Amino acid sequence: MEAVMMYRIKINKMQFHSHIGVFQAEKELGQRIEIDLAVTMTTPYQGDQLDDTVSYAEFYQVVAQLVNRSRVNLVETLAHDIIQAIHQLDAKRIGLVQVNVRKIAVPIDGIFENVEIEMEG
Repeated sequence: MEAVMMYRIKINKMQFHSHIGVFQAEKELGQRIEIDLAVTMTTPYQGDQLDDTVSYAEFYQVVAQLVNRSRVNLVETLAHDIIQAIHQLDAKRIGLVQVNVRKIAVPIDGIFENVEIEMEG
């Protein structure tokens, strides 16, 4: 008997220029953000056909479109919107969606690599 194999599709360190933030400089000049996406599939691996899964290219397109359109104040809002949009691609096959959003250069005093939020749903 062959084992049932569940899986996650992950896209790591997608990089974008965004205008997300509460500070005026963030809204006007924008900044670089990185996004990691992990999507747990609810259906097991079935074979070597794209029709048996959801294309990670679709996941990337959803994220890119949302980042490019978004003018929200909080990266939490962007993460929420990404999760909702990913679920809408194929609600039957897509289970848990986890998103990490990192702002690389934040206009606040301090020495740190980035700030990051993680959300799942």
